[in-house]
Amino acid sequence: MAGNNHGHSLAAWTGVIIAVIGFTVAGMFTVMAEPLGVLAGGVVIVLSGLIGLAMRAAGMGVPRAQTHGQAQAESQTQAQGQAQAAQAQA
Repeated sequence: MAGNNHGHSLAAWTGVIIAVIGFTVAGMFTVMAEPLGVLAGGVVIVLSGLIGLAMRAAGMGVPRAQTHGQAQAESQTQAQGQAQAAQAQA
């Protein structure tokens, strides 16, 4: 997990914090036997996901990872470019 940036973004953290608040509200109202409060907490939980997605769409999330093939092709291209640069200097 240390090799990727899973969840290390403003969008992810904002969504999680809002979801925790929603779960807390829903839990408190569950204990107090107040169905409308539980529903309000559920709405906050759903909104947290939508807010996280909106923030990711606005560019505040982690960019999608490349596939293995794309990363391999990119590294080969870089290696060829470095080899050509070394030949040019020689």
